[in-house]
Amino acid sequence: MQEQRNGVPRTRSFYLDFLREPCELYGANQLKSMKKPVIPVSALLKSFMILFSVTACMKVGPDYRRPETTMPASWGTELKPVDAAAAKPDGLARWWRVFKDPLLSELVTKAELHNRDLQQARGRVREARARRGLAQANLFPTITANVSASRIENSEEAGLGGANELYANSFDAGWEVDVFGKKRREIESADAGLQASVEDLRDVLVSLYAEVALNYVEVRSFQARLAITESNLVAQDETYQITLWRYQAGLTTQLDVEQAKLNRETTRSGIPTLRSGMEQAKQRLAILLGQPPAALTTVLAEAKPIPVTPLSVAVGIPADLLRQRPDVRRAERRLAAQTAQIGVAKAARYPNLSLSGSIGLESLAFGTLYTAGAKMAQLAASSALTLFDAGRIRKNIEIQTALQEQALGLYEAAVLAALKDVENALVAYAQEQTRRDTLQDAVKAGQQAVELAEMQYRSGINDFQPVLSSQKSLLTVQTQLAASDAEVASNLIRLYKALGGGWTLSL
Repeated sequence: MQEQRNGVPRTRSFYLDFLREPCELYGANQLKSMKKPVIPVSALLKSFMILFSVTACMKVGPDYRRPETTMPASWGTELKPVDAAAAKPDGLARWWRVFKDPLLSELVTKAELHNRDLQQARGRVREARARRGLAQANLFPTITANVSASRIENSEEAGLGGANELYANSFDAGWEVDVFGKKRREIESADAGLQASVEDLRDVLVSLYAEVALNYVEVRSFQARLAITESNLVAQDETYQITLWRYQAGLTTQLDVEQAKLNRETTRSGIPTLRSGMEQAKQRLAILLGQPPAALTTVLAEAKPIPVTPLSVAVGIPADLLRQRPDVRRAERRLAAQTAQIGVAKAARYPNLSLSGSIGLESLAFGTLYTAGAKMAQLAASSALTLFDAGRIRKNIEIQTALQEQALGLYEAAVLAALKDVENALVAYAQEQTRRDTLQDAVKAGQQAVELAEMQYRSGINDFQPVLSSQKSLLTVQTQLAASDAEVASNLIRLYKALGGGWTLSL
């Protein structure tokens, strides 16, 4: 590209020659018969070959390079034990299977097929693919076929009189040559935009799978807490009956009866709230599956345990996020697209080159239209260079460069946000497991306390207060344990989401 010819870079020399030679040839032959070719075919083919070789490698503007990002060597929180195999992308692709819940897997599959947000994301991918095809098409000439017939009757008063007819068939072609790479930069930007749309689809998938699993766990959590509340309600009703019998036998006072009733009815009052929350979770889950709100009422009618978390979880290393998190990948592709736009803006500084031509038939009479003498052909080349625009091109370059700086900042922010999400999910998952272990011990102690308090109350050793207090405490810790079980599962789901799990490279 930098080869010198007569002291002028080859690209520039060719460009000037290409514009000059057709004009010289036409001037030398304009008085000759138009049946002869205006431009020698060999010279024209040679010019086109050189033009293609020039345009194939000349592109103004910066070439994109992926930013170098420094990532920590390990996470701040470690989970033990660790399953090394699960750290691979294959282990994250269908992470919900670790819960070994067939219904959860079935719901995820339905969501993938019918979710409305996912349909919109797929539509955006198709749009981006079409835009990329449109940018690619701009590299090639436009060829049109024209057929025309006209008749003009002239005025006798104007001294002309008579009628003139003109018949013509032609193929016309026009091509704007991409000498300085503007169109190829547009294709680069469209390519990166398409890839960003694909990553956006993957990001929707990651969020969708996580939301389906979270709402499913929430339904099971409400069912578990509802079962605990109803079980305690039965026990408290038995206590109320015992207290009432003792009062009727004169062994206790009206105060114990009213306190037992208060405890029972307080527990009963929490049931409607739990049922309401459970139905709302079912409705949210149905919407995620693209179904009416009440569509899952029958499917989820049977209460089942909260999904059990696996014994080991692998999270890989922080560097994996750059290739696994769709939002990070999307931000990087948008940065690439914006970098290409700088080249598009800079190309406006340089002259453009347009070629046009036409071959066909033209005759004043239809009967002679398809004869050898009716042949016609023309070829033209034009170029334009902006000499003064009050700084519009320069300002547009500054705008595109500033947008690139913004895109770089968004990419770096996406990387930091991804690291934060994983760290937060790791801490929450690890700490909630510790809390769950403590609550399990508390439930065991609470059950023993209730048994002892009720036995001593029946024996007359203690009054009713220890029974009342231990029943309340047991209900509280049992509910907290059920909520903690659900939170451990939910935190694991959030961890998989933070790691970018739920999509495959073949998507």
